[in-house]
Amino acid sequence: MCWVALDRAVKLADRLGDGADPDRWAAARDQVRDAILEQGYDERAGVYTGAFGSDRLDASVLLMPILGLLPATDERMPATIKAIERDLADGALVRRWTGTSEDEGAFVICSFWLANCLAQAGEVGRAKEMIEHIVEHANDVGLLAEEIDPRDGSLLGNFPQAFSHVGLITAAWSIEQAIRGTFGDD
Repeated sequence: MCWVALDRAVKLADRLGDGADPDRWAAARDQVRDAILEQGYDERAGVYTGAFGSDRLDASVLLMPILGLLPATDERMPATIKAIERDLADGALVRRWTGTSEDEGAFVICSFWLANCLAQAGEVGRAKEMIEHIVEHANDVGLLAEEIDPRDGSLLGNFPQAFSHVGLITAAWSIEQAIRGTFGDD
């Protein structure tokens, strides 16, 4: 998120007045990006991890393409996406990180992040299937909770959860952009 803050500050610099220093911010942004790409990647496992020097998967790395740090098609992201599917997902339901207990549900927003990344990587059909499966767990008026129990499909945690619905909207938007062939156009 440090990279995101600096990146957006650079993009907004012309609106921020005399104190704006986009050149300094851009240099800092690029340093943060380089650190993430070098130290947040586990060469042995061939995936991005949740912390520098860690070997633990964390679904939050799916935000890297969503927020624009690098594309979902970047040479390292497909393996990361596959590892998250393999190790953190139960069907379309994605747990937050390696090592969570069976009692913790899958986080709905993480599930939508995975669908979003699949769409950005060109796997639109799979992304659509994921969204359809996740939405099947909504209540009778279409609301989603923070988590879904992969064992029985029950809604867990905060309800209704705005982040879950934001995840649905952004994943659907990515699918639409991928279908139109306009993903990444500003």
